[in-house]
Amino acid sequence: MFDTAFTFGLTQFARSLSFPERLQNRPFRNTALEPLRWRNAGLDALFYDIKALTAEETFYISDSLAAEGLIMIVPPAGQGMLTICESVDEYVLRGGRQVRALTIAGIGGSAIGAAAFARNVANAVGGPVAAVVSGYGLGDVMTEAMGGLFFFGPLGFLRGSFEMIDDMVGRPQFGVKRQQAAKARPARSCLESDTVAALLAHGELGFDVIATHSKGSRTLSEAIGSLVADKGAESLKRLENSLFVTFGARISLPPPLDPAIAVMGELDWYGEVNSGLGAGDRARIALCGHSTNTDMPCSLRVTELLQPLLAGRAKAETPKVQDVPLPKAPAIAVVEKAADLIEASSVATAETVQPPLMPQPEPEAPMAEMQTAPLAASPVEAELSAEASLAPVEEPVAPPAALPQSDNAIKRLLKPKGSGARPGRRR
Repeated sequence: MFDTAFTFGLTQFARSLSFPERLQNRPFRNTALEPLRWRNAGLDALFYDIKALTAEETFYISDSLAAEGLIMIVPPAGQGMLTICESVDEYVLRGGRQVRALTIAGIGGSAIGAAAFARNVANAVGGPVAAVVSGYGLGDVMTEAMGGLFFFGPLGFLRGSFEMIDDMVGRPQFGVKRQQAAKARPARSCLESDTVAALLAHGELGFDVIATHSKGSRTLSEAIGSLVADKGAESLKRLENSLFVTFGARISLPPPLDPAIAVMGELDWYGEVNSGLGAGDRARIALCGHSTNTDMPCSLRVTELLQPLLAGRAKAETPKVQDVPLPKAPAIAVVEKAADLIEASSVATAETVQPPLMPQPEPEAPMAEMQTAPLAASPVEAELSAEASLAPVEEPVAPPAALPQSDNAIKRLLKPKGSGARPGRRR
């Protein structure tokens, strides 16, 4: 809570330094509106996470705290300082083509609240975000006197009707040139709504994520309605793939667009009163109210709530490998082309290629001749066959006869032939 109070005090101090200069230009208008602008800046300090801004940024935007229709390019935390653009053309020149997210804040409508809400969205997206300031003028005073500030949903049309008062007193023109648009047709919308419509219809710009809070949701609804009324439903085709997320309010979008995801706090009675019946897909957050300031209890944490929505959308848009159909027609065309290429190359080879220089092997004998022709013997086999022919051939030895069983017969057979008996002594 101390960080929020420090940032708010620093903003008001810087605002007081530039008040004498504003008093010289439009004394009556600035004198009447300055106390109300300080009050609205205090409301934004309670409902938006203004501590996410640096001291340099609070000094930078303090002079344009209530500039209706002002455009800011807010990068994520730690990636540089925000940039103020006074017109749509300046926004394009300062790098608006690379910005893919748009935010619109509500409540007090000050630049500090718009920048804080855009910083939370930029931290979730991971890139720069465009923020449109709602501002606070004489038309807002008349609308607040009739209760339109509290019931911005049912009585939101009153603010557009009183915008002519600010045009008559010569307020600074930011965003689009409202006086030129009023010549073509009566101005029935607010300056910030015309600025948002100009950004959405610009041919060089595109937004993948559009996030709003509170009264900013009403501004977005008016901008899209004016686009359809001027250019028809065809002007919304480039927004069909955009993700619409509303915090603290619910709105209805034309059929070509996807329904807006309404992130509502369970305790947010203020947002429920100013929301249309049955408008958008509702996401109920338990024990949360209307504020997005993380220092306040029961607050909506925009960065933490927006990251799952972005991750789920990216996962749904990524096609699976097995779901991708195979290109059958191109494959057939490639095969036919390859066959033509092979046929052409064979014809060219037969006409241009010379016979090879290496000798070709003789044709092999037919299978029948190969089976009857004798195989030539190797030198080793020839030498072995010659030695075998010179060796004497031994006669086969007859098997021995069966030996007699008596001992005398055995002795007679073993006695050598031709040997007679020795003469012995007579007894």
